[in-house]
Amino acid sequence: MHDAAEGVPPRGTFHYRRAGRSLWAALVVAAVWLALIAAYVVIEASPVILAIVALFTLPALWDLATNPIASLSLSPQALVWQRGKDKVTIPLNTIDHIRLDTRLDLSVRATVKLRSGQRLRVPPDTMPPHRPFEHALHAAGVPTQRHHFSLRG
Repeated sequence: MHDAAEGVPPRGTFHYRRAGRSLWAALVVAAVWLALIAAYVVIEASPVILAIVALFTLPALWDLATNPIASLSLSPQALVWQRGKDKVTIPLNTIDHIRLDTRLDLSVRATVKLRSGQRLRVPPDTMPPHRPFEHALHAAGVPTQRHHFSLRG
């Protein structure tokens, strides 16, 4: 009998991890900056307006530079999500249900309702693809509620 490979989650667990640095983000930022430079050179666009538009790329540039890691894990004992140094651990026996809301932009948001009545929103950057996450929740015995196209959370 051999030991489980290092880094492989134990059976019955679900893991999701997302890095802030991605090729897609880098390409989008590069395309925006190239368009801004072209607008300045070709049509002599106002530097003030271009600077205002460039400000909107700063959060993406920050993520590319710092590469923040966000993760979510579901084990038979707990639901855990982590963003940078912030970590939330919720024992499964304290969860009443998890509400999955499909928003108008087709993104899915999750809210954990505890037996105490408290509600905790799963941060969007730690939210895994909803179908595998919902299957993992059902396999762990965590009740879910689905709500489609809700305007409020």
